[in-house]
Amino acid sequence: MSTRLKKISVIIPVYNEAPVINQLMDNLDQFKDNCEIIFVDGGSKDNTKSIIEKRYRVAVSPKKGRANQMNYGASLSKGDILFFLHADSYLPNNALEEIHEIINRGYRVGCFKIKFESKSILMKICGFMSNLRVRLRNIAFGDQGIFILRDYFYELGGFPEIPLMEDYQLSMDIKADGEKIAIARAKIKTSERRFVKNGRLRTMARMQRLQYMYRKGGDIEKIANLYK
Repeated sequence: MSTRLKKISVIIPVYNEAPVINQLMDNLDQFKDNCEIIFVDGGSKDNTKSIIEKRYRVAVSPKKGRANQMNYGASLSKGDILFFLHADSYLPNNALEEIHEIINRGYRVGCFKIKFESKSILMKICGFMSNLRVRLRNIAFGDQGIFILRDYFYELGGFPEIPLMEDYQLSMDIKADGEKIAIARAKIKTSERRFVKNGRLRTMARMQRLQYMYRKGGDIEKIANLYK
């Protein structure tokens, strides 16, 4: 089968996303005829699920947690390419074409460049460093929109079922396997809300610290508690 005909499944984990979910669905409307779109709710306490199901397919994960939700969404999907998207990230108009172009070039996994919806110089630097990290260290994070061939995703064992760092660990598994993560030319736009909530610089410093702890074999439950 030509890679150009491979079906893309967009899998979006959600949890208490009522304030932003309509904006994401508006963004996705342009793609819905050309890919499969599955939202996976982690047991939201607000009306996230009822908002989504008016327009899109939404499943409820048997287990809470982003890794569990994404793995469950993958198990329900039919696509040859799995595209994992965060609920506060928005796609460029040519997103699907960019994915197909990268897969056609022989890559098994890729991501987008990231641009934060912010005028802050700190967030511009953060976006630049995130894009550079993919090129230099072969590490992509979930807010960059990771896409991967279905067979390769399952060959790697999917996302590790841990409370945090599931995207980081997947990238490290890909790196250990000797596979290159391609980076698209187009940019995904992502909210800076998690940075603003506790302070941009403080959040960046904390994330670097937690990543370091994880690389050094720190207890993931402790790391997750520190993140919260």
